[in-house]
Amino acid sequence: MEGRDIGSVVFPDAEVKVYLTASPEVRAQRRAAEVPGLDVDAAAADIRRRDEADSSRTASPLVTADGAQVLDTSELTVDGVVDAIVEML
Repeated sequence: MEGRDIGSVVFPDAEVKVYLTASPEVRAQRRAAEVPGLDVDAAAADIRRRDEADSSRTASPLVTADGAQVLDTSELTVDGVVDAIVEML
């Protein structure tokens, strides 16, 4: 299951928690590639706004859950991410 508060709020006692991250540049490139007509700069601005809002909200703020393993996906393919998570298990 994935989501911004799954490991910290929804399932805080999960045996395995993975916090997926990527560099801001890679995140913006990925988002722009998903949305026709969205340029990378606009995607980056949207991501910065959402991260700031999610990190500073009172209820269920965006945090790395206690006990979570951080996985930087910047240089990984989807299959690479899956492989890394399976290896954690």
